[in-house]
Amino acid sequence: MKRSAPAAARQSLTPPQPGADALIEPVELAEEVVADDGADGAADEGELRAASVDTDGHGQRLDRWLVALAPEFSRSHLQLLIAQALVRVDGVVQTSASKKLTAGQCVEVQLRPTAQSAAFRPEPMALDIVYEDAQLLVVNKPAGLVVHPAAGHWSGTLLNGLLAHHPGAAGLARAGIVHRLDKDTSGLMVVAKTLVAQTALVRAIAAREVRREYLALAHGRQPDGLTVIDRPIGRDPVSRVRMAIHAAGKPARTDATCLGSLDASEGGRTAPVSAWHCRLHSGRTHQIRVHLASIGHPLLADGIYGGRPQLGLQRQALHAARLAFAHPASGEWRVFSAALPADLEVAWRALGDAVARAAATMLETRGGDASFG
Repeated sequence: MKRSAPAAARQSLTPPQPGADALIEPVELAEEVVADDGADGAADEGELRAASVDTDGHGQRLDRWLVALAPEFSRSHLQLLIAQALVRVDGVVQTSASKKLTAGQCVEVQLRPTAQSAAFRPEPMALDIVYEDAQLLVVNKPAGLVVHPAAGHWSGTLLNGLLAHHPGAAGLARAGIVHRLDKDTSGLMVVAKTLVAQTALVRAIAAREVRREYLALAHGRQPDGLTVIDRPIGRDPVSRVRMAIHAAGKPARTDATCLGSLDASEGGRTAPVSAWHCRLHSGRTHQIRVHLASIGHPLLADGIYGGRPQLGLQRQALHAARLAFAHPASGEWRVFSAALPADLEVAWRALGDAVARAAATMLETRGGDASFG
């Protein structure tokens, strides 16, 4: 395992606008990240800004007046600074955004960066790098790691780790990230290190030239063999955190091969579990999770789509086990595989050696084999 080398943090009060975004048309990312709050509000002391209230400001609300003093921030962010006791009027801390100001008063505000701007900062972290060269790297993402900053989770993401890992990441859109995995999905991702590589990988993903294969455990019994699930996926009209099968969605196809099923006993009760090898032909948000649930097989421990904890799993039973693509510089077909992490390995072993061997056989490649032990 390689560890990222520290890089100097870039101080900024406003969210950066990476220039590379204008050069590359992003493709649909493989899986949406749903994150919780993880921002570190004490990371930057910011800037102290002060001014006197003139006659035009007399009688104005404090938050409205601050918008003119610090126009680079939204009113809602300035209200947050007021609530955090970072605003003083004539030396007295103010916590009410609706306070009316009087001409001649001195207002001081400790401006701190928005959560979004703090998101795009290097954060040294251990990265499990499977392969790396001057053009790209392949990382084995652990479950629990968010790929890209999003509302409610602005730090501690893979993007932050990439910014610390190599200086070129700061000049690339999304630090070179070209596809995503859910927070609780483990496994392989390819990340570009140059604009040339990023452009080539984005185009390859859009053209369905990157091969992505997953291992999954799901509820229910299924006859062994291939099931082609070709159903459009779009945002669930009722719940914004879910995706759903509906006619207005985008085309999506998953080749899902059931490797075996058995009745698993746990906690005094028995329930059938099936093991799956899934190959994506498209990269819709939550695609495998939605497609398997749509045929009556939600993933173990995937509460959003009807799964329940089983076989000791507390996160969705999905692992990006194999990744293959043409190297953007050499054109050589490269194949990478990642062993099941400990929690999934235990669960797969519970289904018997025959199922584990079947999964390993599905993942055999000329470039390497998945390991199950």
